[in-house]
Amino acid sequence: MTYRQTTVRPIAGALGAEISGVDLSAPLDDASFADIHAAYLEHLVLFFPDQRLDPEALIALGRRFGELEAHPFLPNLKDHPEVVLLQKKETAETNVGNGWHSDMSFLETPPAGSVLYALDVPPYGGDTLFANMYLVHDSLSDGLKQMLGGRSAIHDYTRVFLEAARRGRTSASMEDIEAARDEMPPVEHPVFRTHPETGRKLLYVNPFFTSHLKDISPDESRPILEYLYQQTAKPESTCRYRWREHTVALWDNRCTQHYAVNDYHGHRRTMHRITIRGDRPF
Repeated sequence: MTYRQTTVRPIAGALGAEISGVDLSAPLDDASFADIHAAYLEHLVLFFPDQRLDPEALIALGRRFGELEAHPFLPNLKDHPEVVLLQKKETAETNVGNGWHSDMSFLETPPAGSVLYALDVPPYGGDTLFANMYLVHDSLSDGLKQMLGGRSAIHDYTRVFLEAARRGRTSASMEDIEAARDEMPPVEHPVFRTHPETGRKLLYVNPFFTSHLKDISPDESRPILEYLYQQTAKPESTCRYRWREHTVALWDNRCTQHYAVNDYHGHRRTMHRITIRGDRPF
């Protein structure tokens, strides 16, 4: 790709690039937005160091990419419900996102993307891993692709959030989470999703929210899903990012998964996140 307004530096062979030459606190002009959008589709996750974004600027940035939506269970900022507060305090043992997942795949229309802004980062640790789900799909054997092609999987929010409520890791109570079942029943999504902008096939199951393959029992589904998850974690399909304060990340939630590493005990890590509404996978 040739970029007119920005500098794009890939950070790994699988996915990920750092972007310079743009100030995200100001409205993006059309040329800069076109560069960023093209890099977003090419590299799947983008990192913008040395940014200064208050919640209003973060919301404005997200709205440049689409309509925003609030998370149903994670804590948000009181005056800005679109902004999720992701914070692990010094005394906490667990963090949010400590496992491979695609954000909110339990929705009928999962997010198209997410934007994360680093406020406090630990002196070491606290990295985020990202996986390229195009590459994972392409690495599977033709026989497995044939077996799973056209098949759906069931995604269910209670797999993670009921346990999170038990441990006090969400702003919602167990009663609230169980009561949300009527509004958010388990949903079906294709095992192999087609990206709506690139037309490429990708693997769309994750250990956080995928409960089983449709018409296959959970026990029978488990070894198949576990094999797929092992492919997601292969180093050749991933990148790892070491956060610095005031870095912004933008990732394509449709074709990536991510993993927030919980290896900074005794230190604080604070992030603001917004979520860009997506469409129904096909």
